[in-house]
Amino acid sequence: MKKAWIFPLLLCGVMPVQAAEPLAVASVQYREVSQSYRAEGLVEASHQSTVSAQISGRIKEINFDVGDHVKQGQVIVRIDEREAAQAVVGSQGQVLQAQASMQNAKSIYERNKQLFNQKFISQAALDKSLADYQAAQGAAAATQAGASQASLAHGYTAVVAPYAGVVAARMVEMGEMVMPGKPLMTGFDPSELRVVVNVPQHELFAIGTQPDVRIEVPALHRWIKAASATVQPVADVRTHSTQVRVYLPENEVGIYPGMFVRAHFVVGKSNKLVIPMSAVLRRSEVVGVYVVDGKGAAKLRQVRVGESTAEGLIEVLAGLNPNEKVALDPVKAGLK
Repeated sequence: MKKAWIFPLLLCGVMPVQAAEPLAVASVQYREVSQSYRAEGLVEASHQSTVSAQISGRIKEINFDVGDHVKQGQVIVRIDEREAAQAVVGSQGQVLQAQASMQNAKSIYERNKQLFNQKFISQAALDKSLADYQAAQGAAAATQAGASQASLAHGYTAVVAPYAGVVAARMVEMGEMVMPGKPLMTGFDPSELRVVVNVPQHELFAIGTQPDVRIEVPALHRWIKAASATVQPVADVRTHSTQVRVYLPENEVGIYPGMFVRAHFVVGKSNKLVIPMSAVLRRSEVVGVYVVDGKGAAKLRQVRVGESTAEGLIEVLAGLNPNEKVALDPVKAGLK
C-alpha cells in the first residue's frame, strides 16, 4: 500500500489579497439644467500696455525679461544717461547766464528811472531800458523752461513700470540704440482678466443686458463663474455681431491672455438626461462610459453626448437609460 504524501501550503512571503474598493458611481437621471448659448473667445488683460523710449540713447541695463513679475515704479530698462546729463549741465549754465543778463537789465532800468525823474534822459531812453529788461525776463523764463525740460528728459533714461504686472514681451537687447517711440517692453496686469466674444444680433435679446455667464476652459477642464459682463453698444457692420466683454474674478490662477475659452450665456432652463462630465471616457473618436451593474461589475458602453452644462454635467443623447449607474472614474473602472 502506497503512502499518500500531503505537502503543506507554504504561505511565507505571500501578501494577503485585499478586497477591491467599490467604484464611485452616479445615477443617470433627468435634471433641470441651464440652457445656454455658447460662444468661443479669447482671454485678454484688462490692463495691457507697451512702454516706449522717450529719448534717444543706448540701452545700458535690462532688469526684467518675459514672464517676470514687476512691481509698480521699478526700473525695467535704463538708457545711457551721459548725453542727457550733459544737456542738463548746459541748460543750467544758460539759466545762470540769462539770470545775470536780467539782473543787469533791471539795474539799468532802475538807474534810468532816476535819471528820467531828474530829466537827464528822454522818455524814449527810459522805454528802451524797460523793453530790454522785459526781454531779459522772457529770455530767463525760456532758459528756465529749457532747463526743466532737460531735467525731465534726464529722468526718462530710467524707464519704470506704470503698474504692477507681468512682462509679456521684450523688444530690445543690451547695447541697442533706441529712438523716441521705440517699443521696449509689453506688460499686463494678471489680476484683472476678461474674455472677449462676439455674439450675433439675434442672440442679444436672449442673453440680456446683464448676462449670467460661465466660462469653460477646455485646456484645464475648469469652469469659472464670471464676475460681470458688458455688452458693447456697437455692432460690426460686416458680421452683424456685437462684442461682449466677460470679466473674470480677480487673481484667477492658471488663466493668462491668449487662452482659448468658451463663454456659456444662460438663456433659460430645460430638463435633460445628464451624467457628470468626469464619467465620460474619450478615446480618439469613441465616447463611452463604464456602466456599473448591481453586482459592482463595470462594462464599457459607447454613448452619444451633447453639450456640457455649467453645473459640471453633460447631456446624454443616446446609449444610456434613466437610473443606470455609471462610474465617476472611468480609468479606475477600466483597470478593475
